[in-house]
Amino acid sequence: MAATSRQQNEQSIAQLVSSATADMKSLVTDQIALTKVEIQSSARTAGKSMGLLAGAAFVGVLFIVFLLVTIAYVLALWLPVWAGFGIVALVLAIVAAILGLVGKKRLESVKGPQQSMAQLEATKKALAPGTVAPGPVAPGPTP
Repeated sequence: MAATSRQQNEQSIAQLVSSATADMKSLVTDQIALTKVEIQSSARTAGKSMGLLAGAAFVGVLFIVFLLVTIAYVLALWLPVWAGFGIVALVLAIVAAILGLVGKKRLESVKGPQQSMAQLEATKKALAPGTVAPGPVAPGPTP
C-alpha cells in the first residue's frame, strides 16, 4: 500500500511538473505573439509617421524656394530683376560656404577608435610568436 501511495505521489509530481512546463511554454509563446503584434503595430505607425515627415520636409523645401524667389522679386522693385536674383544667389552661396567650412572643420576633429586600436596592437604583440605576454594593458584616458 505504501508503494502505491508513493507511485501516486511521484506520478502527481510528474504531472505537476509537466503541467507547469506546458503552462510556461504557453505563456512564453503567447508573450512572443503579443510582442510581435505590438512591434508590427509600432512599425506601421512609425512608417506612416516617417512618410508624413518626408512630405513635410519636401513641402518645407518648396516653401524655401518660393520664399527666395519672392525675396528676389521684392529686391527687383528697386533693382533690375537679374540683380535681385543675383543677390539672393550670392547670399545662398555665402551660407553654403560657411556651412561647408564649419562641417569640414568638425569632420577633421573626428578621431577613430584610438583605445581599441591600441588594445588591438597590444594583443597582436602579445600573440606574436616568440614574445612573452605582458600583463594586462591599462586603458588610456578617455577623450
